[in-house]
Parts: sequence; C-alpha cells; structure tokens
Amino acid sequence: MTFASAPVVTVLLCAAAYLGGSVLFAIPISRAWQLPDPRAQGSTNPGATNVFRSGGWAPATLTLMLDAGKGWLPVWAAQQWGLSTTVQAAVALCAVTGHMIPVFYRFKGGKGVATALGAGLALAHTTTLLMAAVWLLVMWRWRISAMASLVAVLSGPLLSALLQPHTLPVFSLLALLVLVRHRNNLIRMAQGRETRF
Repeated sequence: MTFASAPVVTVLLCAAAYLGGSVLFAIPISRAWQLPDPRAQGSTNPGATNVFRSGGWAPATLTLMLDAGKGWLPVWAAQQWGLSTTVQAAVALCAVTGHMIPVFYRFKGGKGVATALGAGLALAHTTTLLMAAVWLLVMWRWRISAMASLVAVLSGPLLSALLQPHTLPVFSLLALLVLVRHRNNLIRMAQGRETRF
C-alpha cells in the first residue's frame, strides 16, 4: 500500500466498522424467531443475553456470533491492509461505538460487549480469551451477566499490560466505553435489583 492510500483506507474502514456495528443483530434475529423485540422486554438490551431470555440458546448464540463478527471483521481487514496497530484500534473502537450508538436505530444501541469481544480477538486473542475466561468464571459464580461483563472488560487493561502492552490503550478505552454503558446496571447491582441469569 502506498502512503497516500493508507489514510483513505483508514477512513473507509472506520466508516464501514461504524456502519457494520450499527446493525443490531438481536433485532432481526428476534423477528426471524418470532420473539419479542429485545428492546421492549427483559433488560431491554439488544444483545445475546436478552435474546436468550426470550428464545433460548439458538437465537442467542447466533446473535453473539454476529455481534462478535462485526467487531472482528473490520479489524481483520485493517490487518490485511497492513495498517498499524493504532489504526486497527481505531477501527475496533468505531465498531463498538456503532453498536452502542447505532445510526440505524436512532443512536440507541446495546452494551457493546460481544462486539468488543470480536474486535479484541482480532487485536489480541490471548488477552481476549483470558477475558472470556474471567467472564465465564464470574457468570458461573454469581449468574449476573452485567457483573460478568464488567469484571471481564475491566480485567482487559490489566491483562493487556501484562501480556500485550501495545494493546493497553485500546483495551483501556473499550473498558471505559463498556463501563459507561453499564451505569444503570451498576446502580441496580448496588441496590441488589440486578436480574440473575
């Protein structure tokens, strides 16, 4: 790639990552399974956990895979173009931001955990797999999805600092974004009102 083309590809990939992230797969999948709109039932979050509550493992697993895929794919594309780690991180953040404030749904989206998972797998798979292990452990112990997501995402900066320090800035920003999106869950957990899985 020539130097002149790199900024153009970067802008295009960031835009594509945001637009792809703006597709909330929980909604069309729920429609295909003839399930309630995830934004109007359960936690009202358009994500895999809420789809599971209404439809079980099959639609929830598909939602998880597609939401993760829209985070993984643009970062992988940036890697194939030979773009820097900084650009890859920017693309990842655009994908997660798209899920959180989607242009296709009046900027009202989800928590971004699955999309961050996919982006993280492309950026730093070792760190991300350990974060997934943390999620499973917390979920097994307390059965609260929001708690598991928060602990796992907040472990990201520490794990990345120890294992892959060059990814620390992006994991720190992802943790901050997800933490902000979980502010209502934090309030409910403090009050003992957060729904168990």
